[in-house]
Amino acid sequence: MPITVGQDTAKTRKTLSVNGKSISYYSIPAATEAGLGDFSKLPAALKVVLENMLRFEDGKTVSVDDIKAFAEWAEKGGQNPREIAYRPARVLMQDFTGVPAVVDLAAMRDGIKALGGDAQKINPLNPVDLVIDHSVMIDEFGNPRAFQMNVDREYERNMERYQFLKWGQGAFNNFRVVPPGTGICHQVNLEYLAKTVWTDTDQAGELVAYPDTLVGTDSHTTMVNGAAVLGWGVGGIEAEAAMLGQPISMLIPEVVGFKLTGEMVEGTTGTDLVLKVVEMLRKHGVVGKFVEFYGPGLDNLPLAQRATIANMAPEYGATCGFFPIDAETLRYLNQTGRDEETIALVEAYAKENGFWRTADYAPVYTSTLELDMGTIVPAISGPKRPQDYLPLTTAASAFTKVVADYRGIDISSDAKDMADEGPVATKAVDIHKTAAVEGEDYQLKDGSVVIASITSCTNTSNPYVLIGAGLVARKARALGMNRKPWVKTSLAPGSQVVTEYLEAAGLQEDLDAVGFNLVGYGCTTCIGNSGPLQPEISKAINDNDLIATAVLSGNRNFEGRISPDVRANYLASPPLVVVYALAGDMNIDLTSEPIGQDKDGNDVFLKDIWPSNQEIAELVEKVVTREAFQAKYADVFKGDEKWQAVETTEAETYDWPSQSTYIQNPPYFQGMGMEPGKITNIEGAKELLILGDMVTTDHISPAGSFATTTPAGQYLLERQVQPREFNSYGSRRGNHEIMMRGTFANIRIKNEMLDGVEGGYTKGPDGEQTSVYEASMAYQAAGTPLVVFGGEQYGAGSSRDWAAKGTALLGVKAVIAESFERIHRSNLVGMGVIPFEFTGGETRKTLGLTGDETVSISGLDTIQPLQEVPCTITYADGTEKTIQLKCRIDTAIEIEYIEHGGVLHYVLRNLAKS
Repeated sequence: MPITVGQDTAKTRKTLSVNGKSISYYSIPAATEAGLGDFSKLPAALKVVLENMLRFEDGKTVSVDDIKAFAEWAEKGGQNPREIAYRPARVLMQDFTGVPAVVDLAAMRDGIKALGGDAQKINPLNPVDLVIDHSVMIDEFGNPRAFQMNVDREYERNMERYQFLKWGQGAFNNFRVVPPGTGICHQVNLEYLAKTVWTDTDQAGELVAYPDTLVGTDSHTTMVNGAAVLGWGVGGIEAEAAMLGQPISMLIPEVVGFKLTGEMVEGTTGTDLVLKVVEMLRKHGVVGKFVEFYGPGLDNLPLAQRATIANMAPEYGATCGFFPIDAETLRYLNQTGRDEETIALVEAYAKENGFWRTADYAPVYTSTLELDMGTIVPAISGPKRPQDYLPLTTAASAFTKVVADYRGIDISSDAKDMADEGPVATKAVDIHKTAAVEGEDYQLKDGSVVIASITSCTNTSNPYVLIGAGLVARKARALGMNRKPWVKTSLAPGSQVVTEYLEAAGLQEDLDAVGFNLVGYGCTTCIGNSGPLQPEISKAINDNDLIATAVLSGNRNFEGRISPDVRANYLASPPLVVVYALAGDMNIDLTSEPIGQDKDGNDVFLKDIWPSNQEIAELVEKVVTREAFQAKYADVFKGDEKWQAVETTEAETYDWPSQSTYIQNPPYFQGMGMEPGKITNIEGAKELLILGDMVTTDHISPAGSFATTTPAGQYLLERQVQPREFNSYGSRRGNHEIMMRGTFANIRIKNEMLDGVEGGYTKGPDGEQTSVYEASMAYQAAGTPLVVFGGEQYGAGSSRDWAAKGTALLGVKAVIAESFERIHRSNLVGMGVIPFEFTGGETRKTLGLTGDETVSISGLDTIQPLQEVPCTITYADGTEKTIQLKCRIDTAIEIEYIEHGGVLHYVLRNLAKS
């Protein structure tokens, strides 16, 4: 985007000399000298946002008062929630969220032509990179042909989508696609796309340096914060607005300082550290806040481990988890193949403009907490939330409680005390179900590990834990050990560099030997693309209602996400994933019990196969090289022969194929006029669902597979699509018909209007149980508006815009909850759905809601940001109760978005008028 020069901040523009080249930049110290305020005590993360204000100050969108507000933030102890207009430098997408974003852009080109405008006005003004990483599914595993077979199936399933994306790459400016089989978007961003300090030319053609910033259509965009690049996840809707030149409206955030001291001890990993950080920050409460890591412990923390902590920001609820620039940042940029000119610029700019972390770095924070890394112990988290931290010593006994709770078994205090002592006592309590597997000579039971996957950018970006996993495999192989036969194992790295260094170390052979063959370069298990289990295993689990488990090195373990056959999902380091594959059972205490036997029948314990920190560090130093990164990223946009053979058109607008079940023209802009409407009160609405706490975007809009009996499955069967070709909800996000039918259709979602029923069901207008989709259609046909009630942290998890799009297309006018996660609240507003929060201690429970009530909300015709409005609930017996709701339209611009019917409608009308 062209760089503007504000009249009042022109004096803050200075020049920097790097290797004999003069580069302009906007100086924060110069802003202080110009009398705009003292910014010296701002955290580095907030200085990035301040620099953005200096660079884009125009007296209108960004004012001098916006800049002064940052100095006031420091004076007020880290608080000053002023609304600002922020412009990130670029946008990152993956294909699950990217396909619907490109669909929207294509539909906007149709829409602007219908309004008499120019289709070429619908073009990204900021650079956009889309990485195809969410589509590979683990159909084949545990053998040398797994990678090629999974890639072949990926192209068979997704050719329509890939043709569409290739059309978009040609049709839109500033839009690049990284082909399938390259890596995961966040790892590609960290290892290649990100620069930490960006450069661009202004209107006069002068080169200007500024912090690398971005937003991404995936919540784990935060990973790149580990390299001091400020980025976070937004919904596809908000990202589309940003790429079309619309600034992101946000409040100056609070910044929580997380002080790290000490260093990691023998036998622990970066994963163990991040799981503890997630637990601590969830308890502290950081939703909607920045987190910045500081302290002497950073001197002992490699950037790859910083990136793991940053990646998990959505799991601890923060907008981002930022690490300032220091010597380790420069070392990583060099190791990953960045050119010397870029590295020199990063150092010079950071030191000159106050972004460099010095030994005495101690800015003002809103609040702080501290962790000595020397206290970290091996751990996992689960069974359904990333913040459910479990030291490895308690993991087995904690699983017994999971079984007891699920089965409704009341463990007596004596038995519970026994269970808490460990798995030996657990077995004495004997509450676990077992089941034979047809045609096999083993049994499954509650706690059998049926999926063990080294997956996700979270950990596969960290060579220390990948090399550690390989060494565990090597030591196990030498003892004659192997995965248990019921465990589906897989290795899906986030970049091809991982394969390069595992092969250079000779460790890929060892991983292959215990079942961890390469299955693809993509998100796989972490996004729910686990692929099917062996049919006999699936049957044994479901026929006997077993609590099967999965262990993965990912960042998400929400209910129903990983596999429809698995109820309990655990996050773990890659070395522990290998260990659990060898053990095959969550009931084993890995810290004290044998995980299996060697070829001679001797017990093998964890200590026998766990590598030392020195072993790992020596191999990392030897095989993770600058040359490997340069070689693997040399032709990152070229793709293989399959990608090059994908054929597409070069038309300005997309020719929507009527028979496609993947790509359809969405209805958002059809029949739209030039002028917006008015916000109206909600009258006589019915409840579509009443939901509990921690309803995630996975619950609202699942990404994984779906059955023939679902509305989405029925839609495809009616169009002669065979179940083998259903693919996943995530892959079909370019078709609104599928996604509407999949909204609120997670197999584990619980609608409190129904007693004990799991899945996408509700009451229809006749009071009878039916699918959410069918009920919605019936209500919409009758002209009845709908609302959804929820509990705390509504919309946690992935930044998927379809959780909001689907909600809107189902006719939902409002979502009323105790609290919202940041991205989903923004997405709801972006789709014209109004979020409300309970006040005065009221909840869905205190109101005694059953689903038979009628809901009316007034005061919306004169609404102001964060205003409280009355809501009248009329019960089935005619009694009424009026409560106050806080309207979570947070800013003035969001009122306009709602008036227009959504942010894209707002942008489209403005572009058509311009």
